[in-house]
Amino acid sequence: MTSTAPSNAAIAVQTVETARSLRRLYFIRTAFSITWVILVSLFAKTSMVIAGILLVIYPAWDVIGTFLDIRANLNSPSKTPQYINAVISVLTTLAVGVVLQKGIPETLMVFGAWAILTGSIQLVLGLQRRKLLGGQWPMIISGGQSMIAGVSIIVQAHAPTMGIVNLAGYSAFGAFYYLLSAFRLSKTIKQVTTV
Repeated sequence: MTSTAPSNAAIAVQTVETARSLRRLYFIRTAFSITWVILVSLFAKTSMVIAGILLVIYPAWDVIGTFLDIRANLNSPSKTPQYINAVISVLTTLAVGVVLQKGIPETLMVFGAWAILTGSIQLVLGLQRRKLLGGQWPMIISGGQSMIAGVSIIVQAHAPTMGIVNLAGYSAFGAFYYLLSAFRLSKTIKQVTTV
């Protein structure tokens, strides 16, 4: 009688492939976030048109990033959190495009709600992936911090000192955690391949 359970070698190969794909994606997401921070810092106070476009691009990019994440995790037993995240980010992209016409505080509130929802999904994914990939603490912390940042953005949306440029800090922290996760996945790859 033959067993259909995957061998340890097959699991190791799958783990390394997933870790490499995610590491590549995390480096791409880091580069995007850093570029976005620079552009927002340059244009948030000088061009509302460019700032508005950047606000729409951010959640739209998250949709692309989420589908790249799904592709990197083809063997994942459940992709439901990623699909939910993609739907939330599509709706946020549309909502930001509409609400921008009402004003910056309203746009920031939509952004804050999005940060809370996607942060909770990132937290769940980090917890799920720590068994297979290990070292998911940067993603877990990032998810929790995103939720806290989202609440803060909503609460302060109408403050006179709050504006689009304040979102650069949120994105910069995201870049930092993606970079940490990419380096941590390098350690996972090394550990699995040397066993």
